[in-house]
Amino acid sequence: MSLRLCSEDLSATLPKSSGEAGSTACRDDALAIIDIVNAPRLDRLVLPDRRSLALDGRTWAEVSLGTLRENFRAVQQHVGSKVAICAVVKADGYGHGATECALALEAEGAPWLGVTDAAEGRALRSAGIWTRILLMTGIWKGEEDSIVAHNLTPTLWEGWHIERLEKAARKQQVVLPVHLKVDTGMNRLGAAKEALPQLCEKLAACEHLRLEGVSTHFASAEVLDAEDAPRQMKIFEEALAMLTERGLHPPLVHMSNSAAVSARPETWKTMVRPGILLYGYSLPTTQRGETTVESALPLRPVLAWKTRVLTVKNVPPGQAVGYMGTYVTKEHSRIAVLPVGYADGYPRLLSNRARVIVRGEYAPVVGRVSMDLTMVDVGHIPGVAVGDEVILIGSSGAKSVDAVELARLCESVPYEILCGISQRVPRVYS
Repeated sequence: MSLRLCSEDLSATLPKSSGEAGSTACRDDALAIIDIVNAPRLDRLVLPDRRSLALDGRTWAEVSLGTLRENFRAVQQHVGSKVAICAVVKADGYGHGATECALALEAEGAPWLGVTDAAEGRALRSAGIWTRILLMTGIWKGEEDSIVAHNLTPTLWEGWHIERLEKAARKQQVVLPVHLKVDTGMNRLGAAKEALPQLCEKLAACEHLRLEGVSTHFASAEVLDAEDAPRQMKIFEEALAMLTERGLHPPLVHMSNSAAVSARPETWKTMVRPGILLYGYSLPTTQRGETTVESALPLRPVLAWKTRVLTVKNVPPGQAVGYMGTYVTKEHSRIAVLPVGYADGYPRLLSNRARVIVRGEYAPVVGRVSMDLTMVDVGHIPGVAVGDEVILIGSSGAKSVDAVELARLCESVPYEILCGISQRVPRVYS
């Protein structure tokens, strides 16, 4: 009986959910819950247009899919046409909306999309996305049948990964491409180099699995003089040699995350995995503890986050503002209250630290950021009124606030700021 290659059967009708019969009702219920939690949010496709949202919405995020596509083209030009791009859309597309971003990237020609797990992959398949999808953090026991049925490409590093995927692929009469992850020193995911001989033996014995790729992940690619990066590269090369010695020649070799795509061309191999680069950000590289030049890639932020003035209060001097009175007015002040807070993903750590843009001018955040409300001092900005647009992330003329600035104030990274924008903030796409 002839076998079909799972990844090449993308024209077949995919299941709309992962409702395959399981061994127990409990597992079926668990998978059903996962499907519901990770289902595409189709309600986003019928959001109010920009004008009505600006008039009626409390806070919203504007996502430029055109800019996302431009950033993808910039990365592709940077690494060259011979290097494949796995465009990472995990964590709901870094807060931008995984389905919408994946559709745009697929239309732009992205050959691969990277997601966290099978649940995220199934959600994209259910939205009609056909391009290759890489599951970057392994599998759970019990979801191997769904992985095969949805033409998802798993990353593996455990013996039981191989055994269960081989059984599922044999049952569905397909050959499933898989990627092997090697732990080169991050001590997070992947097989140790010492475990590779046994894994290679298992893979070589499989009739329904094909080793298509091998990968690893950098711990600190943005630190140009870090000792761990060249050590990881050396271990990875040794692992590749071990595969070759055992007759395994995966065509896709990938180790470059966004930082390595920007600053370490020697790591590009045959595929790279840009994530935050695609959304318009890159971590600054450092050397000897000092920041070096920023990325030369012509990238633009894809997302702008906005709200509007809910009310304006005239506050006399000496008055405490917000919870615990952490800000006290020094003079007669005009305080604008914004309907956005940490429940929307605007971090409490920005209290008395951040700034927003109102009427083309910066306005400082004063007092504690609360669950639903944030206050800013607009006394120096004439004419601020209820309904005025306020930029939390974005630009107006020469003034801008980006996720890097907010992350610095929170002693965090822009990834966390973008991923933290909550589900109650509607995304408007253009």
